[in-house]
Amino acid sequence: MPLDIAPGPETVHWGFFDGTLSPVAEIGSGDIVTVHTISGGPEALPPDGSGMTVRPEHRHVHAMVEPGPGPHIMTGPIAVRGAEPGDALRVEILEVSLREDWGFNLIRPGAGALPDLVPEGGHIHLPIDRARGAIRLPWGLEISARPFFGVMGTAPPPGDGRLTSIVPGRFGGNIDNKELTAGSVLFLPVWREGALFSVGDGHAAQGDGEVCLTAVETGLTGRFRIELIKGAGLGAPRAETPEHFITMGFDPDLDEAARIALRDLIALITERTGLSVENAYRLCSLAADLRVTQLVNRHKGIHAMIGRALLGP
Repeated sequence: MPLDIAPGPETVHWGFFDGTLSPVAEIGSGDIVTVHTISGGPEALPPDGSGMTVRPEHRHVHAMVEPGPGPHIMTGPIAVRGAEPGDALRVEILEVSLREDWGFNLIRPGAGALPDLVPEGGHIHLPIDRARGAIRLPWGLEISARPFFGVMGTAPPPGDGRLTSIVPGRFGGNIDNKELTAGSVLFLPVWREGALFSVGDGHAAQGDGEVCLTAVETGLTGRFRIELIKGAGLGAPRAETPEHFITMGFDPDLDEAARIALRDLIALITERTGLSVENAYRLCSLAADLRVTQLVNRHKGIHAMIGRALLGP
């Protein structure tokens, strides 16, 4: 029977990645797992009488789990049998569905891409019509839901210790890449025995950049097929969609994040096609897109995308 993991005090960790965490479940390569997530601390919950539903397990986690240095409540970690450093996980995102009838958006004073624009900050709740996939904004506009998980990652390397969930890295984590919807595949390096995959930070919708600090933060349900690739030697997350290959770069400096993503895309092109580095670089200039993933996670993100058809079958 496929594994189904609900959020609760025994199955979540709040605000950090740490390779010493005990797994909440173990799977084999190729297994399918369904993971449910919650988002937001006590201050993020809609008030009584709002017409929005807060699940009992959300309040139970708040009462029983100590917050870490980051805001993200992640379900996991999930161990993959046989995974060891140098391997990679192929995480096929089979389905992502809206779990809640509400989300929230937060502007925090001194944070975001324009930290001084709204000095007082602000917090709003957003009704979500799950049947129609529609999100209603306070000023009357509706936007379409396009759910994805902002955080998907393995345990970081042993030398990194316990890391805040805010900053993405070579283990993945707070990637916030809106291309990682259902039908996409995320490749994550394995740095610890068992890999220890965690997921959270559900977004009902987000623009590239996530500029005010947050998206439509909400709880989601994801169904994943997780396969182990032995000896992959992958140094940073990569992804695929039905239309694109994607590489990613993270750095405090946006230009350096772009260079990291571009270098990895050139490496991917040479691996798949046999083109020289020079011609792969030319192809990137002619046909690849570099997009701002997010500007708000201390280490900024760039993802580089190139059409699959250009690199052959």
